[in-house]
Amino acid sequence: MENIEKAFYHDGFQLGIKATDDTGFSEQGIFNGLIQMYAAIDELNDSLFDFAKKQRQPIHCRKGCSWCCHQPIFALDYELDFLKNHIQNHFSVAEQKAIRQRAAEKNNKLKSLENDALINSKHPCPLLKNATCMAYDARPVACRIYLSTNVNSCMKFFNEPEDKTSFPALLDFPMRAGRMMNEGFNAALRSNGLVSKEFRIEEKLI
Repeated sequence: MENIEKAFYHDGFQLGIKATDDTGFSEQGIFNGLIQMYAAIDELNDSLFDFAKKQRQPIHCRKGCSWCCHQPIFALDYELDFLKNHIQNHFSVAEQKAIRQRAAEKNNKLKSLENDALINSKHPCPLLKNATCMAYDARPVACRIYLSTNVNSCMKFFNEPEDKTSFPALLDFPMRAGRMMNEGFNAALRSNGLVSKEFRIEEKLI
């Protein structure tokens, strides 16, 4: 598993280096690198979905299932800049205003929370509408690698956040692979002088 993680880290690092080399370290260059990284993660997920189906152990994640969209989601600032750019280019002024308002409301509820109180908080993502992500194509890595094999475990985690023995039945491999790829991408940017910080989604959408 360690060698596989190194491979994903290496792939992410190469994408980050290419993103900075091709455009002289521009925002668009970073965005292009992110698009390639997201595509690679999505391709991995598609393979996992197909494999799980053949093994008769299907992954339960699907459009309209949004139990995980009520917990705090953390992402690096270049991911959230990409998300904001997507929103600005694909949503009306009224929709953008509504998203900012929902983001501010969620941020006000979470900004004073720490540790378990923050992690176990349950408030809808500002981009959640009719149980569907409004900006699905631009969602950050954390959202893409969260795959559950048991929707009942997600429901229990949502409904009983105080139960410290209850966790969603998540697939470990996509989480580790996606994180390592993003870490590699981030390391490449850092090697060129861009230091990224982590934020909750709503903090940046405000």
